[in-house]
Amino acid sequence: MDALGTISVAAAAAALAFLGAKLPRRLALSRAKHPSLTGHVRMAKRIAAQLPFYEYGEAEFASVDGASDEVAARRRAGFARLSALYRERYARTRAMTEEARTGISDLQFTGRYRVPFQFSRIVRENLSAGSFLQAASGVEVEDLDGNRLYDLTGSYGVNLLGTDAYRDCIREGAGAVEALGPVLGALHPVVSDNVRRLRAVSGMDEVSFHMSGTEAVMQAVRLAQYRTGRRRIVRFCGAYHGWWGDVQPGIGNPRPADDTLTLADLSERTLRVLAARRDVACVLVNPIQAMHPNRGAPSDGSLVDSGRSAAFDREAYARWLGRLREICTARGIVLILDEVFVGFRLAPGGAQAYFGVRADLVTYGKTLGGGLPIGVLCGRHALMRRFREDRPGDICFARGTFNAHPYVMGAMNAFLRRLETPEIRDLYREIDGRWNARAAALNRRLEAEGLPVRVVAMSSIWTVLYTKPARYNWLLQYYLRLEGLALSWVGTGRLIFSLNYTDAEMAAVTERFVAGARAMEADGWWAGPATTDKAIRRGVLREMLAVRWDDLRGRSRPARDGAGREAMPAE
Repeated sequence: MDALGTISVAAAAAALAFLGAKLPRRLALSRAKHPSLTGHVRMAKRIAAQLPFYEYGEAEFASVDGASDEVAARRRAGFARLSALYRERYARTRAMTEEARTGISDLQFTGRYRVPFQFSRIVRENLSAGSFLQAASGVEVEDLDGNRLYDLTGSYGVNLLGTDAYRDCIREGAGAVEALGPVLGALHPVVSDNVRRLRAVSGMDEVSFHMSGTEAVMQAVRLAQYRTGRRRIVRFCGAYHGWWGDVQPGIGNPRPADDTLTLADLSERTLRVLAARRDVACVLVNPIQAMHPNRGAPSDGSLVDSGRSAAFDREAYARWLGRLREICTARGIVLILDEVFVGFRLAPGGAQAYFGVRADLVTYGKTLGGGLPIGVLCGRHALMRRFREDRPGDICFARGTFNAHPYVMGAMNAFLRRLETPEIRDLYREIDGRWNARAAALNRRLEAEGLPVRVVAMSSIWTVLYTKPARYNWLLQYYLRLEGLALSWVGTGRLIFSLNYTDAEMAAVTERFVAGARAMEADGWWAGPATTDKAIRRGVLREMLAVRWDDLRGRSRPARDGAGREAMPAE
């Protein structure tokens, strides 16, 4: 063998040795991802980009599940009644929303994705209740037409203590800082007290203020990478940590997030991967995922069947966090607990106290601002330092003009002080037992009336589930609105209660919830032919493939119904 041949053989052997060492590692990483598309973000993004748009016309809207003519007629009559009631009851609120929609991109987005896209246009045209409110007090809100509704939105997590409490926090906070006003850069003295209280709550050494939860998480990840010298971020399948690119790989992010690994929650394989890798800077945990691990936030916009699931086992999730903590400590990985959503909702000491785990960095937001925008990062001294004393040019920059705004700091201080009052501490006493009992009471009523709806509670955060396969579950939000229950744009996917709900008010919510479900059943939306969730999903997939095939062939084709049959043309 000549020299060239010897070199070629050596190169081939080296390549095989390299592959032999790397393949097991790659295989372990792949196996640590959740098997669903949610766990494979790049594949999910590719598939999502290929999904074709199509919609159901007026004729087939009420029978896409293959319902009989009698049931379809009952549904159409019910939908017409709903449409008339919405136009009458929410006239002023709808009018202002339509006027504003062309200039507010958020309204365009949330309106379009409130229900499955095939039904969206008809629903938007007929069942809009509008997006404006003019007043709030107690546990109720009021729209522009004077309709008073029980607030089940929780202001997306902000409203923990009730709107009246936050109104007081803002008023008290503004009064405390009025002499300084909107002077930025320097700190108002109230900041010192906030830092002291936050250190006590979080158990951390230092605090950094930001204007949103997303910003706080950005800073936490950046500091973890800076202090460890590693680049990889680990997040768990389905978890949300804000809308910025590195923590939202896949659908919703137009750019690749090459340094981010999305692994399965509650997984032994994930722990083995973390124990073997040397390039992981941090692991992000959003405690709300304890309610639906490895799934995204439940939304009626994706509710094509009854396959939504949720369950909460506090002890099991606490054990998981404990094991994760051990691995991170052993491998020098920064454990970040993202409490922007659940912070102070589960316990006065947050999720760390609730689950009995100590993170390295903790992010807060939402309710902590006393009703004003806020993001806070708390961490150990060694991780929070943004510079290296022996390398003066090596820094980790993060600042913002409105960080530690006096009025925000004042409202925060009022909130933190309120947390320590006896009346607020009473709201936390037996908190899980109280809210679990309220959920159980609603479930007993639903079961007694034979309605295919149930709720699962993680304290004051609830998710609505469905016990019978159906195509129209997303309609329940519109029946509930007519009964005086205000929901967020994710519909019945997530109900968030403020802690000031009394037993009498919860009883009223229960009555209205059951009445809405009863009306939906009477209109026949759960009276479709017997089937399974798998059959429904396969039918929708056949629709999409048929439309996509016609797109590729360059011709239009009628939509197909939920049974895969060609639908009638729209009237």
